[in-house]
Amino acid sequence: MSKQNVTKLLLDLGAFVALLIASAQRFTGEVIHEWLGIALGGVVIVHLLLNWNWIVGVTLRIFSKGAKGQRFNYILNWALFASGVMILLSGLMISKTVVPFFGLTLPQNMSWKELHELSTNITMILMGLHMAIHWGWITGMFRSLFAPRAASPVASPALSAQRKDV
Repeated sequence: MSKQNVTKLLLDLGAFVALLIASAQRFTGEVIHEWLGIALGGVVIVHLLLNWNWIVGVTLRIFSKGAKGQRFNYILNWALFASGVMILLSGLMISKTVVPFFGLTLPQNMSWKELHELSTNITMILMGLHMAIHWGWITGMFRSLFAPRAASPVASPALSAQRKDV
């Protein structure tokens, strides 16, 4: 298992938990909700950079016959990205903490709040689909991380002795 895959798994797991926490604004409060949302935007950028080779590779062959299985995943990922951008943009437009922190004031418009809620709901659905598509990779990574490692027969003198007796 590569270090990059472990990094991807931990980053994605952290982003998923952060998304769930940020979505529970009535429990976390407005300040944590907004700053965590901004941090999630940064995590998405890192996620995209870690998966950049896949993005470029699939983009180059998306219309080829061999890419049929990847087309849905590719479109889903772009929809997830677009809905995430909409969450971030609409969240900034209704911000009561982050935007004022930088000394800016934006006119309040309830349409942005409705768009924020709609894009959040769409993102949750898309995130569920994204996780379902990658479920095999996720469970495989956890199995690799937490499964007990078998000892090498060469490294174990007791096993070597048993083989001679057989």
